[in-house]
Amino acid sequence: MKGYALIGSRRGGGNTATLVREAVRGLEMHGIDTTVHCVGDMDIRGCDGCEGCRKDGICVIDDDMTKVLEQMDEADIVIFGSPTYFYNVTSDMKAVIDRMYCRVRFHEDDRSIWSSHYEDVPMRYAITISVCEQHDIADMGFTTMAMTMPLQCLGYRIVESVETIGLFEADAAESDEESRSKAKKAGEKAALLLKMKT
Repeated sequence: MKGYALIGSRRGGGNTATLVREAVRGLEMHGIDTTVHCVGDMDIRGCDGCEGCRKDGICVIDDDMTKVLEQMDEADIVIFGSPTYFYNVTSDMKAVIDRMYCRVRFHEDDRSIWSSHYEDVPMRYAITISVCEQHDIADMGFTTMAMTMPLQCLGYRIVESVETIGLFEADAAESDEESRSKAKKAGEKAALLLKMKT
C-alpha cells in the first residue's frame, strides 16, 4: 500500500505543507508509505492542449510532471493540498491538474463519452487540503472544487476535503491544533478505508 502527497505551494515549509504532512502522518501511522513532493521543487509546465497524449495516455511534455504521474499511477491514496490564490488553487497546482488530462480516454467518435485509465484498477482514494488566509469560507472560492472534481473525474473517491481558514503567517498552521488534527484524521481515515479492501 502506497500514498502520494503533492504540496501545491512554493513554500515547502508553509501552512499547506504543514497540513499535508499531518495527513501523511495519519497515513504512515497505519503503515502507508508515502512520497511527498512540493511543486516549488519541481519544473512543471502548463498543458499545451496538443492532444499528443490522446493515443497512449502519455504526456509528450518532458518535465517533472512525469514524476507526479508515475507516483499517482503507483499510489493507492493521493493527497493534494493548495493554498487559496485569488479564490482558486495556485497556478502550479492548476498546471498539475491540467496535465492530469492525459489520464482521460475519449471515445474516438464521441468525446462526450470518456473514462479514466484509473478505472481499470482497484478503487483509489484522495484527500484534498485547502488553506485560506481569510476568515470567511466563501473567500476560499473554488480551491477545493478545483482539486476534487478532476480527481473524481479520474475515478478517485474523495475521502475528505479539509478546509482551513484564517491562516496567513507562514507558520500559523503549526499552532493551529484543530486544523492539524483534521488533516491527520483525514489521513488515518483514508488508510483505514484502504485496509478494509485488503
